[in-house]
Order: sequence, then C-alpha cells, then structure tokens
Amino acid sequence: MTELPPPILDDATRTRAELALYGLMAYRELTAFERLSSDARFSPTLADREALARLAVHEFGHYERVVAAIAARGEDPAPAMEPFMASIDAMHERTRPGDWFESLMKAHVIDSVSGDFYVAIARALAPEARLLVQEVQALDEQNEWLHDRLRTALDDDPRLASRLALWGRRLLGEALTQARRINERGLRFDQLFASTHDDGEERLARLFATLVENHSRRMAALGLTA
Repeated sequence: MTELPPPILDDATRTRAELALYGLMAYRELTAFERLSSDARFSPTLADREALARLAVHEFGHYERVVAAIAARGEDPAPAMEPFMASIDAMHERTRPGDWFESLMKAHVIDSVSGDFYVAIARALAPEARLLVQEVQALDEQNEWLHDRLRTALDDDPRLASRLALWGRRLLGEALTQARRINERGLRFDQLFASTHDDGEERLARLFATLVENHSRRMAALGLTA
C-alpha cells in the first residue's frame, strides 16, 4: 500500500498530539510489563519463565523512557496517562487468556498491532517524537521470541492451531476497536492524518486496512489463518 506523506500541523496541535501519544504509550507499556510479569509465573518451563520475565523488564524500561520524555516537557506523566486507562483496562478485561499459549498470542498480536498504530501516528509528529516512538515500539526481539515459542507449540500440538487462530482474530478485532474508541473519545488521532488531499477519517481507514494486512502476514508466518 502506498504510504501518503504526513500532513503539516501547527505547533499547538502537534504538541497536544505528542503528549497524548506519549501518555497512551506509557500506560500501554506499563500494562504490558504487568501482563508479562503475571504470565511468566504460569510458564511451563523455567526457560520460558526467564524469557517472559526478561521481556517484562524490557517493557518496563520502555515505560520509564516514555515517562521521562513526558517529564522533560514539564508535564506530569500521570495525567497524561489517565485518559487511556479505562479503555486499555477494559480491553484487557475482555481478553483474558484461557491458558499460557493464549497469553503468548495476546502479547504477540496486541503489541504488534499497537506498535504499528503508534508508529503510523507518529509520522505526523516532530522528528524527536518519531524517533522515540520507533525505538520504543521496536519489537524485533520480543516478536521473534513470541513467534518462535508459538511456532514450537503449534508444531508440538497441531490441535492448538484452530483455537489460536480464532483467538488471534478476536484479539485483532479488540485492538482495532480500542484504537477506534481512543480516537472517538476526544483525542482525535485522525486529525493528524488530515491534509489538503483527503480527510483524516479516510487515511485512518486506510491505516486500519494496513494493520489488518500486517496481522495477516504475522499469522501466516505462524501457519495460522487470520
């Protein structure tokens, strides 16, 4: 899909958008740390437990980095995160995994879709904000381990395939719904995409289509139907 150039924003709009995105990312990273820490306790092997614990520490480091960026702007991190707490918490309540492998799939899908979404949004922001988002959302190490561990589990027990494929589809739907709700509840990330060529809603729709395509490729790499 052809990537459109980012729109030109006034300074006030860009500043508000950057703070909102930082708050969203910070709370997501904090909950990712909590989720992975909890999942690690139920790991089937000690090696799995260590690997998930290491990923959790990695997520907390990202949280600290984003919080530091908020504080460097002279802002209090807590109010920046608070508008996103209810939506993210509700999403996690709706997607309670049934077992450890569903936990791995949840981390793989939610983190990947969220990362794609944040990186796309950041294209309209200042260079330092884009760089921070790209570095924080660089999930290569995490996704590689989650992919390999899920692939091993599927090879060991092919019966997992239909259940994890269905679970992956549900998680994608929840991730897209959350992004839509965040946008509709006053934060209006679609405005970052508005330009003289088309409106932000059209670009946001195209972004969602790209998120679905990326998800399909990741599921195909696992041998699952998206």
